[in-house]
Amino acid sequence: MDLTSANALVIEAQVIEALRTCFDPEIPVNVYELGLIYGVEVDPSGAVEVRMTLTSPNCPAAGTLPGEVREKVRGIPGVTDARVEVVFDPPWDPSRMSEAAKLELGLW
Repeated sequence: MDLTSANALVIEAQVIEALRTCFDPEIPVNVYELGLIYGVEVDPSGAVEVRMTLTSPNCPAAGTLPGEVREKVRGIPGVTDARVEVVFDPPWDPSRMSEAAKLELGLW
């Protein structure tokens, strides 16, 4: 069964909320507010693809964070599959953080 565009938008919003529960263990801000999420796509079949990066290619969380993101997304009702693509282009930098993240880290 294919999702309606309204259902896909609901799932996308739920994905973003789930991403706000994933944290880089070295930084007390979630991956969404850090600007590590480059895109979320919800397919009509319910499959979700998340494009994300890490603060650096040598990030100690590289082995665990993408899997945590995938599992949180898979747990959302209506999601039939979840795929996480880790990209480094464009590279992450602090300008990608939300204002809330900058405030949390004292960068204002």
